[in-house]
Amino acid sequence: MSSAENDAVVEAPAEPQAEEKNPRKQPFPQGFLNTISTGWADRPESIPVARAQAAYAAARRAKVSAAFPGKRLVVPAGSLKQRSNDTDYPFRAHSAFLHLTGWENDSEPDSMLVFEPTDDGHDVTLFFRERADRTTSEFYSDASIGEFWIGPRPSLEGVAADLAVATAHIDAFQAADDDLTVDADEELTRFVSELRLVKDEFEVAEMRHAVAVTASGFDDIIRDLDRAVAHPRGERIVEGVFHQRARSDGSWEGYDTIAASGPHACYLHWTRNDGAVVPGDLILIDAGVEVDSQYTADITRTLPVNGTFSDVQRRVYEVVLEAADAAFAAAKPGVRFRTVHEAAMDVIARRTAEWGVLPVTADEALDADKGGQHRRYMVHGTSHHLGIDVHDCAQARREMYYDGILEAGMVFTIEPGLYFQIDDLTVPEELRGIGVRIEDDILMTEDGPVNLSADIPRTVEDVEAWIARLKG
Repeated sequence: MSSAENDAVVEAPAEPQAEEKNPRKQPFPQGFLNTISTGWADRPESIPVARAQAAYAAARRAKVSAAFPGKRLVVPAGSLKQRSNDTDYPFRAHSAFLHLTGWENDSEPDSMLVFEPTDDGHDVTLFFRERADRTTSEFYSDASIGEFWIGPRPSLEGVAADLAVATAHIDAFQAADDDLTVDADEELTRFVSELRLVKDEFEVAEMRHAVAVTASGFDDIIRDLDRAVAHPRGERIVEGVFHQRARSDGSWEGYDTIAASGPHACYLHWTRNDGAVVPGDLILIDAGVEVDSQYTADITRTLPVNGTFSDVQRRVYEVVLEAADAAFAAAKPGVRFRTVHEAAMDVIARRTAEWGVLPVTADEALDADKGGQHRRYMVHGTSHHLGIDVHDCAQARREMYYDGILEAGMVFTIEPGLYFQIDDLTVPEELRGIGVRIEDDILMTEDGPVNLSADIPRTVEDVEAWIARLKG
């Protein structure tokens, strides 16, 4: 913006009626309106070089273009979601939008990525609300988008260079009746989901980074276990400690942290995290850092609060570890994804049968049609794809996902568990209230699976040594 533009004086339009009804809203006095646009220093903009992800995002867009010749495609970023009254949740763009633009955690709400068909493919344009200069009333009067309130917004030129894609103001976007829009058109939605089944080099590097930051978060939790024990809602202390690491070294958590101590560990999605952390109990922590690129880890470790597993806790833990190791051994290029789950469940069925808690034999429990009795103690699946979503590629076809073939570049979890709820009369009393899950993030390579989270201790001996080392 030039100096002449900085010195301009404009009168703001009358405030909208809806804003006048806001009891907190005070009218702007004339002196403010006469001077708010003046006295600002120039704000020169340096045009960035394209970020590392831009070339990968362009290659992904090319695949989308090739799959839908002659079709106009729209990929919305999504809008802010209201939390309460005039407070919104932190914005995170739609995963397909993130994947196809590479715009990461600095993307703008209400943006649109549009594929305009041409004779030889598509022209792709990113529409978004660019910065408003200080001569406009938007600058100071709109608390949702005004830069006086939320800070500088990006320019069209800057984003075009940063992401290596053409840009235009969102006001220039016009929907058409024959648009194919992600989340509205089934075929397009499925395609952009399946496009993420195999990760490129950039994505794999980001997954490694997310796992590394998450590992640091688990270290932080152990260092602060005594503080968690001392607080009546110690699970919240665990959650808060991990959140600090996620926000300081990443963008956010990839999902709500599960900090489930004692019997709470038997509830698969325990996110209230309002219970005590009691020595002698286990605490199951399922947490993952979402880094700035929006790729997330998803790790679970089950820890003895006092640093040592009891005999019965160890017995349950080692069966879960055996199931995890069996699933890892079954994960090979060329096998079906469901084979990983089947290998883990074979261990769960046979060990629970040996303990006498099943009303049938292990083979009967494993019968696909009439069995499943062992699933009472592990109702969830063993694996899911992982990436820019914690449950990535969720709109993929079953034949591409659960019945799909494992290949190099896929990233997925292995996470068996055993959960004996506190009031489950089908198991011996000593088992009731014990919940154990071990979850790792796995990269498939041409040579076989690689455990990206293998450096986070997972055997009984290593977990106990880990706690002893970090607690001094």
